[in-house]
Amino acid sequence: MHMQLLRNTKVVIYDRTDFGPSNLSLGGGRCRFDPLDTALQNDCTAHSVLYDPVLNTFRPLMLQTDSWCSSGSVLPNGTLVQTGGFNDGDHVIRTFSPCMDEENCDWIETPNYLAQRRWYSTNQILPDGRIIVVGGRRQFNYEFFPRNLGDPSLMWLNFLRETSDSDENNLYPFLHLLPDGNLFIFANTRSISFDYNQNRIVKEFPPIPGGDPRNYPSSGSSVLLPLDENKECVEAEIMICGGAPRGAHRLALEGTFVEALSSCGRLIVSYNDQNPSNWVMEDMPLPRAMGDMVILPSGDVIIINGVGQGTAGWELGRDPVMAPLIYCPNAEPGHRFTLMESSSRPRLYHSTAILLPDGQVLVGGSNPHVFYNFTGVEYPTELSLEAFSPPYLSAENGLVRPKILAATGVFGYGQFFSVVFTVPLYNGADAVSFRLIAPSFTTHSFGMSQRMVVMKVGTVSQVARFAYNATVIGPWTAEIAPPGYYMLFVVHCEIPSFGAWVKLQ
Repeated sequence: MHMQLLRNTKVVIYDRTDFGPSNLSLGGGRCRFDPLDTALQNDCTAHSVLYDPVLNTFRPLMLQTDSWCSSGSVLPNGTLVQTGGFNDGDHVIRTFSPCMDEENCDWIETPNYLAQRRWYSTNQILPDGRIIVVGGRRQFNYEFFPRNLGDPSLMWLNFLRETSDSDENNLYPFLHLLPDGNLFIFANTRSISFDYNQNRIVKEFPPIPGGDPRNYPSSGSSVLLPLDENKECVEAEIMICGGAPRGAHRLALEGTFVEALSSCGRLIVSYNDQNPSNWVMEDMPLPRAMGDMVILPSGDVIIINGVGQGTAGWELGRDPVMAPLIYCPNAEPGHRFTLMESSSRPRLYHSTAILLPDGQVLVGGSNPHVFYNFTGVEYPTELSLEAFSPPYLSAENGLVRPKILAATGVFGYGQFFSVVFTVPLYNGADAVSFRLIAPSFTTHSFGMSQRMVVMKVGTVSQVARFAYNATVIGPWTAEIAPPGYYMLFVVHCEIPSFGAWVKLQ
């Protein structure tokens, strides 16, 4: 249900705690006792793991309170902050920090930190290193972690009340930090630029055409397309794809599964109120709800998982979409989507996907049932992980694929730093670029805090046979790239290297 890549290339994976025992023992005689758990008060099984995708190994982690349909983000020091959930977990802050003693790292829980219940809320890391937590079921407000001394514990946002309908359709709102420091918030069909420091709406954008909702339970997906500092103005462009038509949730409850949406919308977020932005629409080759959108180091976007009929919710999706799409934002309209090879495993409700440093996409989960059902149903609960390999990993690209030999591990805003890389067949400085990708917290078809920044390059010089040293300029502001750990990729002739971890501070 939830996945987060950490700066040590381990992946934290977790589900909910109130379904009864899992198939994995906590080990070491450990058990959790939770008198408020609705299924099993004394539970010696794990509902979270730390997965190593390099070694393909994992170890169990202990969650004390219920993390069902929660949210998360990573602090600048690399600590995962996980917020809310259900039942006794809805006001809880949980943190997980990568540490040297890998056998003993585990969740640390702080009960009752959150001012309001956070269930189906969304997080975003901010330029000052705080995390904003927005919305949730019947929560038309937001708050911050950590709270500064003297800050109000809660701020109201009536936009969330206005965008709730009979099926809600404004849960897990899409949040994107804009280069001007404001927050883009999309809920249902509407979107705003929001000054969270002054608690005011700066601008409301036109509704996405068609009148159909895009947030949970309609469950489209959204990304902030790559920010390019080589352009005169770093302009933000939002993309939203898929979802389910209005009323699809109620119809699915009655046994009628309508076709999902195939439309995608792109919106350039203008800083000039005199020049209003408008959505530009296009259609995917296949309709899809509950798809995950992941930015690839090539700058393309993969859309993976989901269904062609119905909507999110228990037993409410049909017609699994097995074939991923790769979307090229810079291609000509009508030539942007490429249909990829299908998986053999349906990934419906409660599946997820994240980018790994080696350029693959880690895909896992699927549980469209009220409880775990592994047999006797059309879409059994799925405990497997898969890796999707995009076309740039093909062996035929080996001669132009770069490899990072060394990179400055810590650098500042606007600061020059060095990247040494090799490539067998170098096509010149114009063919190379350097990109930062923030690993996202991914759940329910949305990658929270996901972003890519294409940086400016100073010089590229040859230092040895097949080896080159590049002087790269760090992002100009924390609004363009909040402080923290990023994957650095060298892209040569549109083929990316494996990523190297760097820290922006």
